[in-house]
Amino acid sequence: MPAAAPNFWVVFWAKLPYFLSVLLGAAGTTIKVMLGALAVALTLGLIVALLKLARLVPLRWIANVYIEVMRGTPALTQLFIIYFGLSDLGIDIPPVPAAIIGLGMNGAAYVAEIYRAGILAIHEGQVEAALSLGMTPINAMRFIILPQAIRLMLPPLCNYAVSLLKDTSLASVVAAPEIMFFARQLVTETLLSMDIYLVVAVLYLCMSIPMSRLVAYLERARRAWQ
Repeated sequence: MPAAAPNFWVVFWAKLPYFLSVLLGAAGTTIKVMLGALAVALTLGLIVALLKLARLVPLRWIANVYIEVMRGTPALTQLFIIYFGLSDLGIDIPPVPAAIIGLGMNGAAYVAEIYRAGILAIHEGQVEAALSLGMTPINAMRFIILPQAIRLMLPPLCNYAVSLLKDTSLASVVAAPEIMFFARQLVTETLLSMDIYLVVAVLYLCMSIPMSRLVAYLERARRAWQ
């Protein structure tokens, strides 16, 4: 009679230290990609939001086109264009920066709408009062509008950060050495796909749950401020 297959959990616990040693090392790159893409999205998103709120029609048109293109095409396609497409034009971007730029530019289209909603939620009378006191529109936005709007924007921005953490798994397609990249290598090496992806799921949960708790706290804090 053929020998019985090893018990799943016996194999899982035997291989777990090895899986963790590889995947935990890649978690640092995952966090790096997430934080870098978040910084790009927050900065570029604010610029796009201000363009969309501008009085000049061409500026609003540029912002609308950017948002429609970035939201209307898959993030995976955008990563391929940045990493593989630009390489065909002689512009070689390393995997991690390419992932940061691609995910950040994609996220900026969504973050811009969060900024815009937060800014429009502030009564326009406050802007008029600031301008009547001699403040420039830029200073009014910087010192009057944004400090108040940030309270409204924090929860959705944190929700975006949680979503971005999970979207970093897309970076594996451009060979960024993050969790999913090494997970696929481990599957190829050991053929233990169930074991490895179970560990990956737990690692993402361990990173995303604290961020979700922060979002819940900010939601409660915002209600208390109102």
